[in-house]
Amino acid sequence: MDETWYLPVVDSESEPFWKAAREGRFLIMHCRACDRPYFYPRRYCPRCWSDDTEWRESSGRGTVYSYSVIHQNPAPPFRDWAPYAVVLVDLEEGVRVMGNWDRTLDLDALAVGLPVQVTFEEITDEIALPRFRPIEG
Repeated sequence: MDETWYLPVVDSESEPFWKAAREGRFLIMHCRACDRPYFYPRRYCPRCWSDDTEWRESSGRGTVYSYSVIHQNPAPPFRDWAPYAVVLVDLEEGVRVMGNWDRTLDLDALAVGLPVQVTFEEITDEIALPRFRPIEG
């Protein structure tokens, strides 16, 4: 089995997002027609279906809306990561995103309503995965 099967597939619609992630920046889409942000990356606005969209840099800051701690997952590399957490974060820009809790942190620090910021874990030369951690200070 390919060791990177679990990584996202970078395509023409998501390539700007993954390029920015490698640079330590979190991008979200913005519709110029209805003036609203959205996420996940796609060409057409999910509200008004306009293709007048653009990438904008997010602060990467938000609050934990919800989370789930995974204790068992038999698939590599997840079995080696367990326990790990998947988080839903409401970003300051008004979109909800899914990501992972920073694997270097204790899961006991995770709570609904916790202020967090994005960080990135370099997995390959092409992919840096967004992770969330508490805002320091």
